[in-house]
Amino acid sequence: MAASPTLNSPALFPAPPAVRPGQIQELLELQKAAKKISSILDLDQLIEQVVTEIALSFGCTEANIYLRTETGEHMVLAGVHGCTCNRKGHQLRIGKDGMVGYVASTGQMRYAPDVSKDTYYVACEPHIRSEVAIPLEINGKVIGVFTASHTDLDAFPPEQIRLLQALCSHLAVAIQNAQLFQRERRERERMSREADEARVIQQSLFPKSSPYIPGFAVMGASIPAGAVGGDWYDFIPLEDDRWGLVLADVSGKGTAAALLMSATRGMLRSLAEAACTPGEVLTRLNRLMVDDFPNGRFVTLVYGVLDPNDRTLTVANAGHLPPLVVSDGKAAVISTETGLPLGLALGGFSETTVKLPVGSRVLFYTDGITEAEDLQEQEYGAERLRKHLGSDKISADTLLQDVRSFAAPAPLHDDASVILIQA
Repeated sequence: MAASPTLNSPALFPAPPAVRPGQIQELLELQKAAKKISSILDLDQLIEQVVTEIALSFGCTEANIYLRTETGEHMVLAGVHGCTCNRKGHQLRIGKDGMVGYVASTGQMRYAPDVSKDTYYVACEPHIRSEVAIPLEINGKVIGVFTASHTDLDAFPPEQIRLLQALCSHLAVAIQNAQLFQRERRERERMSREADEARVIQQSLFPKSSPYIPGFAVMGASIPAGAVGGDWYDFIPLEDDRWGLVLADVSGKGTAAALLMSATRGMLRSLAEAACTPGEVLTRLNRLMVDDFPNGRFVTLVYGVLDPNDRTLTVANAGHLPPLVVSDGKAAVISTETGLPLGLALGGFSETTVKLPVGSRVLFYTDGITEAEDLQEQEYGAERLRKHLGSDKISADTLLQDVRSFAAPAPLHDDASVILIQA
């Protein structure tokens, strides 16, 4: 049998002493081993380290850890040291196969001081003479079985078995914690993959390019605060060279807001292509959303129809921030008389039409722009927005970059989206 390392040994498990030194030293050794066991959250690393170092510390020929499968019908080999017959993944039937199957079924430790005389022992390595199988239990449920084998007869005296049982109690808790950590990590990875897929899908719903409108430059941009967002903008080609311009903000954040955004986009596009006026489009859209949207969910939205032939923009607003217009160096808002957020209650939507002379600009924007905060919790605000709108080199991208720089190094806490029209 291998020599016993001292308490200062770097091994994970202390070797059993030839002569019992006393309960205090044993408890200290157990405490030290339990602390090391508990610090490992990677299940494969934990099991590999445990079987290897127990085998070395106790001078065992073989050490194994079997874990219960999710179906609860088999024990699967999760960690093995010294065995040349079975590999990871080897399964034993609970209650039927070997000492492991017996222990998993009964929850009782089984010690075979002479394996040739044990009816449950299944021969493995040819020179094995004794084996012990100890249940790994959590709240009375066997989640695994630890086994250790030796080439000597009756190689596990009571002191060693008690120490192994104590270690297995800590090991069971460590395995459960590692399994929980593993499941949570897989769930996080799954959610991350789904978020990536959702982001790709959502980005495909945004315009691929700016529309070509003679006499006008129209561009849009959006920055989601998370993987997916509730902001949305769109350019919709209409009859007679006109274009529908949409900017919307769905209440809430994340996947739920993205789903509602997608539904709103589909309905609005269908209604807009029927050649209705902006006010009629929003009235019909609202009627559908009041019937279909979950309680408490709503959408603020501004919808404008740009007619390049007579250089006009007709706007209807559903509770959204009013667009800004700059002409001849003067800034103003394009206000409308009526228009509640979509999905709250039935009602009408008024329209406002503005002329867009050469050199004028119009900005649709979401509150993620004006409410962006710096480290001193000061908001970007409407005044900075007007000032930037009046600059010579403004674009949708430069505006969003200015907002991000204002909030840096903190990320934006809300989706930020704009549509810029330059005449």
